[in-house]
Amino acid sequence: MSLNSYLGIDVGSVTTKAAIVDENGKFIDGFMTRTSGKPVAAVQTSLRNLQKQAKQEYNILGVGTTGSGRNLAGALVGADVIKNEITAHAVAASTYVPGVQTILEIGGQDSKIIILRDGIVTDFAMNTVCAAGTGSFLDQQASRLNVPIQNFGEFALKSKSPARIAGRCGVFAESDLIHKQQLGYPVEDLLYGLCQALVRNYLSNLALGKEILPIVTFQGGVATNIGMVKAFEEALNTKIVVPDNHQTMGAIGAALLAMENHQFNDKATSFKGFSVGEIEFNSYTNQCSGCSNNCEVITIVEGEVTSTDLNNKSDKIIARWGGTCGRWDIG
Repeated sequence: MSLNSYLGIDVGSVTTKAAIVDENGKFIDGFMTRTSGKPVAAVQTSLRNLQKQAKQEYNILGVGTTGSGRNLAGALVGADVIKNEITAHAVAASTYVPGVQTILEIGGQDSKIIILRDGIVTDFAMNTVCAAGTGSFLDQQASRLNVPIQNFGEFALKSKSPARIAGRCGVFAESDLIHKQQLGYPVEDLLYGLCQALVRNYLSNLALGKEILPIVTFQGGVATNIGMVKAFEEALNTKIVVPDNHQTMGAIGAALLAMENHQFNDKATSFKGFSVGEIEFNSYTNQCSGCSNNCEVITIVEGEVTSTDLNNKSDKIIARWGGTCGRWDIG
């Protein structure tokens, strides 16, 4: 017997996550993989693995996509709902952590803060520029210190006297780390010093002027780092809640939004099926010469590409976008 369920896909710059929830919004299963600059392959890998590890057949009633690659993922799988990460994370957090008022989210390439009041997003901010406020920054410095990233937090919590590291800028932070490393600081003090530096960067940039009230949740891949959790708790002087599925909260939120959309509209899903994981997709870019903007237009094709002409109608075009005027947009 198949399980009525909803699928959510979160395509980020570093990782791609997929999640299944049932008709009551309960998390059933999930999968995460590296995007590795190939979002199409990452989405297909996620679909194949979700199906492979399923304990029973899924009857997908709705699909939602989110993340920086949400439009591409939506076109590939036939999404019913395409939403931004702020909305997806807020919906997941308010569903799984009742009473949440502040969401801290740090991923591989960006970070966010979301303020909720009575379950409604009232304010948010995103950092997509400063490297010192992201998970990749911690990953790089852990590698420099020859510490496996999965052991980062465990090592950091051994610190007795954390190093004060300049964290406002990624370049300065790295220089400061190298300097203190050369002075002979213990590795654990450097690691926890990095955690504190990233927290200071986050709070002084994203959280500036915002009222951070409990319940506070910490989501995204960096929430796995117990050193970062402790650093936030010390800085905010409050307990931080890390949801069980903190890394896939964006995908869970997308699935919940698909569920809400289906229950409200009662329309059949546009989902193309898990077989999308086996289809060959190709892409190409064109420069439109229709006006002085000279926009770059990206085309996604199912199967082989026979022509890269924008007027090509022989190929099965799944999606096309990139133009300012929308003249060529498909999907």
